[in-house]
Amino acid sequence: MRTTSNPIFKNLPQQQGGGYAGFGSAAAGAGQFAQYGQQSPYGVQQPYQQAPATRPMTIDDVVTKTGITLGVVTLAAIIAYGATAANHALAPLFVIVGGLVGFVLVMVATFGRKQDNKAIVLSYAAAEGFFLGALSFMFTNVEFGGVGGGGLIAQAVLGTFGVFFGMLVVYKTGAIRVTPRFTRMLVGAMIGVIVLMLGNLIAAFFTPGGFGLRDGGTVAIIFSLVCIAIAAFSFLLDFDAADQLIRAGAPEKAAWGVALGLTVTLVWLYLEILRLLSYLQND
Repeated sequence: MRTTSNPIFKNLPQQQGGGYAGFGSAAAGAGQFAQYGQQSPYGVQQPYQQAPATRPMTIDDVVTKTGITLGVVTLAAIIAYGATAANHALAPLFVIVGGLVGFVLVMVATFGRKQDNKAIVLSYAAAEGFFLGALSFMFTNVEFGGVGGGGLIAQAVLGTFGVFFGMLVVYKTGAIRVTPRFTRMLVGAMIGVIVLMLGNLIAAFFTPGGFGLRDGGTVAIIFSLVCIAIAAFSFLLDFDAADQLIRAGAPEKAAWGVALGLTVTLVWLYLEILRLLSYLQND
């Protein structure tokens, strides 16, 4: 069975069996599954009993709940951006608190098996929105050493959704097949990037700029491009995981977990694109 590189999807009910699926192409709700296996992170099969009154998840559920989640992120980001523009001292507070709260909520959802909890998903969206709004202001406001202003943010948003819809087309057309080998390669690349980020952060305490992965130079630009590519290809695995849930007849509330996973990837992609654009503007 294929697995996704996005940890949010790992504990959601998985389809038993392989096969390539086109996102949204399955006849959602065509069959009811009284019970299907759920793979725990420790390899223990735990049966998930579907309540008789629970209808299976459809592509419309995924689109709707993802849209709601992104709407909360956007609203919170606008509020945070406006607040930090009026009072610059709020920017570090929103970044630190919003980032930490968002991280904790993702960990609770992932390891507490609460990915389909609406309250957790929307709380994460609000926290991440404040984080993104304040960080976007710091990236683009000259008083924080940023450049470009609102225009740079607009470009990053357009670029993010452009990549998202582009990868959706790639997935639906089957231009790139989601195979076990593809998954292993992508997960390996993601682990490598995370290790480099942590190493750069630790090195920055001893050497200005650390390894140079985030200082705006040539190495930093290349590293951001690599991160953007990995985030983009991660969408293929996320689409496949969502498709498998639809095919398996997962309950409607599982769409909140899909929304959370896609939002995590979108946030990462947006930050990397915004960072890259700020590097290029500085040049």
